[in-house]
Amino acid sequence: MRHRVRKNLKFNWKTFQHRKAMERNLLTNFFLHKSIKTTPKKAALMVPMIDRLINVVNSKDELNAIRYVMQHVFTKESSKELFTNVAPKYKDVKTSWFTRTTPIKYRDWDNAKIVLLELI
Repeated sequence: MRHRVRKNLKFNWKTFQHRKAMERNLLTNFFLHKSIKTTPKKAALMVPMIDRLINVVNSKDELNAIRYVMQHVFTKESSKELFTNVAPKYKDVKTSWFTRTTPIKYRDWDNAKIVLLELI
């Protein structure tokens, strides 16, 4: 029996640091461009993190929210985009389901499904 394996991510072949860097990179690019093309597994990984970050920005005081967000994104530009454009749009409207995944196509070289993850 394998203990201490994160079974919900399904990226077990990556090390913890690689997984964390991949998550942060995807979040950074998502908040900069407000949409991202990726595989369904990575999109499913991103959805709860996006919901959590938007709710933290809307609910916590600003200093703690900045500290929390900077743990999850790489650049100041993406955090500024989150604080100024993305989160205020959902302030009193909703608390979850900020994203939509739309299947686009299959990637040519490995036939993996590609989805578009975007803000609603």
